Amino acid sequence: MTANFHLVAAMATLAWPGFPLKPDDASTIASGVDHLYYFLTAITLFFTFLIFTIIFYFMVKYRRPSEEYRPPETTTSTALEVTWITIPTLLCAFVFIWGSSLYFENARPPNASMEIFVVGKQWMWHLQHPEGPREINELHVPLGVPVKLTMTSEDVIHDFSIPAFRIKHDALPGRYAYIWFQATKIGTYHFFCAQYCGAEHGGMIGWVYVMSPTDYAQWLTGGAKGETMAQSGERLFTQLGCITCHIADGTGRGPVLQGLYGKPVKLRSGDTRIADDSYIRQAIVNPNSMPLPNYVPIMPTYQGQVNEEQVLQLIAYVKSLGTEERKTGK
Repeated sequence: MTANFHLVAAMATLAWPGFPLKPDDASTIASGVDHLYYFLTAITLFFTFLIFTIIFYFMVKYRRPSEEYRPPETTTSTALEVTWITIPTLLCAFVFIWGSSLYFENARPPNASMEIFVVGKQWMWHLQHPEGPREINELHVPLGVPVKLTMTSEDVIHDFSIPAFRIKHDALPGRYAYIWFQATKIGTYHFFCAQYCGAEHGGMIGWVYVMSPTDYAQWLTGGAKGETMAQSGERLFTQLGCITCHIADGTGRGPVLQGLYGKPVKLRSGDTRIADDSYIRQAIVNPNSMPLPNYVPIMPTYQGQVNEEQVLQLIAYVKSLGTEERKTGK
């Protein structure tokens, strides 16, 4: 098995001109995913060869010599039964633990991750940096910095996939999904929609540009100056009239939002929710589903009045209120 493993690993690193056998490995998790794939391929080839070798051997050794031949009565072997139950069980457990460790590693973004917001829409990807720059079917990121993607969909189920980073995750309408990566090589890499989403699904592609931190900082400040996501959210917050109810001194008809993000919120039902992205989104599009004690449920729904990008901007604004509060030490 070890020999087969090294053979498959060596073959997978080869590439014919213009026809690579695997994508680049350009993220911190890519090599781990590749090694698991090599191992699965190796044990598959090993047992396929072993099983067919035994089949052909038995075909020859135990072939029927004549029509009158009657084979002797067979006996069972407890040791053999235990062996072929134990070995696959241990292999499956090993693969499960290995795969689970990779899954949990890629499902938990580091606390200091740079956050980028992704909205899938037939048939394009809208991406926005908290600092303000928006991109369509393009994503610029710095080398060596953990990047957390907060994803949702405007219409149907999409799937954001970057093969070179070995990451993919569904973008679901009405929900937030999270995935992260840390690029290890400067370059340009494809990303795709990996879930059939309609007639133009094949054209829902784009490029990730991994840049040095210096080049990324220049790119970030080199375009047209615009609002940050928090500033856009603040402007929308005022336009929608939210400012008349959510007053910082607590005298409004709605709860105070300063310092709310990330804190537990007790509902009228007695349940407790954490004020994360999903909670704030639900409070915007369906506020009456989570009535609060001591507040009359008078907030209207903004379902259909704001799109997913605007919801993310409002969330960014609520986050910034907590950030400002922490900065001032209040």
